[in-house]
Order: sequence, then structure tokens, then C-alpha cells
Amino acid sequence: MALALGVALVAWIFPAEFLFPAAGEAFRPVGDAAQHVIAQRYLIADAWRWPPTFAANLNTQEGGLNTAFADSIPLLALVLKALRGWLPEGFHGIGLFYGLAWALQPVAAVWALRGADERRLLPAIGVSLAAVSMPAFIGRFGHAALSGHFLILVGLGFYFRLVVEPTRGLWIGAALLQVAALLVHPYLALMTLALLAAVPATRLLRGERFLPEALGVAGIVALVAAVMAAFGYLGAEGDGGYGMFAMNLLSPLWPSGSALLGWPWAPQLDATGHGGWEGYNWLGLGVIAAIVAGTLLRPGAAAEAMFRAHPGLTLAAIALSILAASHRVGFGGAIILDLGEVPSFLEQFRASGRFFWPVGYALLIGAMILLARSFAPLVLVAGLIQFADAATLRGELSRWAAQHPAWTVEAPKLRAALAEARSLTILPSWPCIDKATGDATYAQLLEVLLLASERGVPASTMYAARWHEPPRCRDRELAAAPFAPGELRVILPAAQAALAPLVPGSDTRCAPIGELLACR
Repeated sequence: MALALGVALVAWIFPAEFLFPAAGEAFRPVGDAAQHVIAQRYLIADAWRWPPTFAANLNTQEGGLNTAFADSIPLLALVLKALRGWLPEGFHGIGLFYGLAWALQPVAAVWALRGADERRLLPAIGVSLAAVSMPAFIGRFGHAALSGHFLILVGLGFYFRLVVEPTRGLWIGAALLQVAALLVHPYLALMTLALLAAVPATRLLRGERFLPEALGVAGIVALVAAVMAAFGYLGAEGDGGYGMFAMNLLSPLWPSGSALLGWPWAPQLDATGHGGWEGYNWLGLGVIAAIVAGTLLRPGAAAEAMFRAHPGLTLAAIALSILAASHRVGFGGAIILDLGEVPSFLEQFRASGRFFWPVGYALLIGAMILLARSFAPLVLVAGLIQFADAATLRGELSRWAAQHPAWTVEAPKLRAALAEARSLTILPSWPCIDKATGDATYAQLLEVLLLASERGVPASTMYAARWHEPPRCRDRELAAAPFAPGELRVILPAAQAALAPLVPGSDTRCAPIGELLACR
């Protein structure tokens, strides 16, 4: 029934062309989704290499790109790469991953609930409805990999089972979960790892045997580190900025997007000046009602669960909440605490507000268990309230998935030029764009890359969230270089005045394609 619910919601929310895209469309993905599509298409089109996530045909002026740093969802992309001979030209799995995430979310919630030894039908239906209606899950549209919240729920399910009877099969499953989460997105892997680390912590605090469980977690950490090393994750750096995208302390209770309360989805609560979206963690009216009702009906059981039955999970939730709030703690519209400099390793967690997600799911499962122990139909009631409260957010997601923004570049002409090209140089390169004023240029560059990615034409530049070597700006050198055989050199409007005169034979080799200048 949980799977049927998930599949039905996929069919309801996502258009077929969103789930199963192809080349030649008259519309384009936008924002972060465009970046993810480009990275995954290039990885699918390129030859098999080591590390498997590396694409030598993208960002060629820097020697290629580890597409994991552009959120290509390697777990799915590598499967699609193995099947590429049967896929239509230009296919990518970004939309498909949303479908998988939505189908698996309620199933994973039932797995977590059963791990806590609640197996009745009504609680299972209630938790399915609530889990698929978690606002932080629905609100991730635009970032496919981070919609994989089902992995967090699977992690909770492993926690509940391992803390009771840690069998070899469960540890193997937990290890596979960690690798899968890493190959979807490293943030999700850190979250599931925190849940697994709560297993030995709980057993220790309960005065039980914990050393084998601690060794099990250490082994999984070693496995994840080995996979990270093999796939080229280690040693990468990003822009930093821990605390910029933190969770506001009021965010779990601030009803942005609540349909039942009539609260608008945007703007989100923000004290840091960066929009509040990354720290969006409204729990939903159904979950809050379940927490309040469950605690009032069984106050002793609630305290027992937090401090005696699952103290390690409670500590993990506190630690994750602190990490989510960051060193610049926002309360409403104000920063109420600023601790100044932070350790450099925290700079890797720029979007720290995401780390509250496991806490939200632990509260969901815990509240539903308390209700189920009191009166099982109450779990279904809470799930229905949560589902109704999320109607606004589902509508926003559906509208986003159905949007068909037109190309701002002349797509048909550029597609024709790319069909004859053996390589593509785009000027300005990504690191050369003025970050303060370059939004339009960034968007145009992504459009050109989107069109090139339909055929996997090797392209000179690309945005990545992290890198091993900081990207260099050498546009004047690239513009003045002799043409390679079959090279198409596209100059965006912002760089034409400075770079077009440097192109060898620009008077005869260059011609406009709309606002772009195409030289060959």
C-alpha cells in the first residue's frame, strides 16, 4: 500500500516528459537542475574511466570533471551509463530520480516503523502519508539528489534493528546503505552515518555491550572512506561559508507552506540574509499534532524513549540540530548568537540547515509510535492531517515540474552547429564570469551546455560545487588559440567586445546565432 501511494503521487505530480526526457525539447531545465542534467548527460555519454564518476568530455580546459561534484547522482547515472545503448539520445535520470524518491519515501517510512516493532496496518498507512508529506522533503525541488530522503528513513530502520539485534546481514545492509547514500549525495551519507553511530552510543548509555557495534560502525566508516578515495572525493574543496545557509531555530515550527493554516510557501524564515531555503524545516501540522498528542497521552513513554530506550539517537539528534543551526544562530529575523570563527573542517558543510532532516524523521517515527501505542487510528488521523497540510507544497512542486520555460538562446540553430562540432569552447569560462553581475551570463552558459550535452559534445568549461584544483581564468589565451579541428567557439554577449577580436580570423570565422557569436 505504501508503494502504491508513492507511485500514485509520482503519476499525479510529475509529467511524463519530466520523468523520461529526451534531446530536442522546445523547453529547458532551469537553475540547479540544469547543472545536474548537464553533468549526468556528459557522464553517461563519456567512455568508462576511473574513477567511474569522471567525465573527460566536460570541463576539458581543466582536464575533465568528476561529475560527483556537480550532483550527477552517480548511483543512478552509472546504471544509466551501463544501459545507454537502449536509451534515447539525450536521456538523463534527474527527473527519474524524483520519481524513484517519491515512490520509495512511504515504503522506507514503513520499514522504519517496523524496525521500531510497530507492524499494524493503520499506523503503516498513517506514517506513509506523513512521510511523503514532510515539507523538507517536498521542498527540495530543484535539487534532485537531495530529494533522496528515503535513505534517511532506511537509516532509521537500520538503527532500530541494530540496536536490538545486530546481525551480520543487518550490518552488511547498513554498509550498502552508506555507499548508496554517498553515491547519491555526501550530505545524505553523513546523515545516515550519524544514525548508525547512534547504535553503539545507545547501547553504551544503556549499559549494554557496545564494542562490537562500535567496531561495526568503524568498519563502515573505513568502507565509506575507501569508496571516497576510489571515486576521487577526497581532497576536494568548495567555496566554504558554513553558517550562510543555516537552520533558523524557529524553522521547525514556522508554518511556511502550510495549506491548513494558509501560510505562504515563500519567503522562508531567514536571519542570515541568504533566503532561508536550505534551512527550511517546517515539520508539518500532522507531525506536530502527533508529537503533542503522543507526549500528552503517554508522557512517561516519551521520556523513556528519549532518555532510556534511545539515548544515543537523542544525542545524535541534538548534535545534528546544533550543526544545522551553525555558529550563527538565527531566531526569527535576528541573529541571537554569533561565535565568530569556526574550525576549517566545518566549512565543508556550507548548507548546514539540511542536517535537521534526520531529526525531523526521528520525531515523525517516534511520535507515530507513541500514538500507535495509545490508539492506532490516531496515527492515520495524524497522517491525513499531514497530507492535507502539504497540499500547497505538492502544488508548488507540480507547477515546477510542469513548467516549460523557453530557450533564451536560438536552440535550433545552435543545435545544428553543435551537430557538426567535434568540440565546444565557451567564452567566458565559468571562473571568469563576474559573480556580482553575471547571473544572465551564467544562465546563458548553462543553456549552451544543456544543448551540447544532448550529444555529449566535449565542452571546455563547467560549474562544480567542489574541485581538487581551483579553476583558472585564462579566457584571453583560449580566445586567441588556433582552432582545433572541428572546434566550435561560442562567445556569450558579456565577453564579445573583449574576446571576439582575439579569435584568429574572426571576421570570416565568426557569425551570430541570436545574441551568441559562433566561431569555427
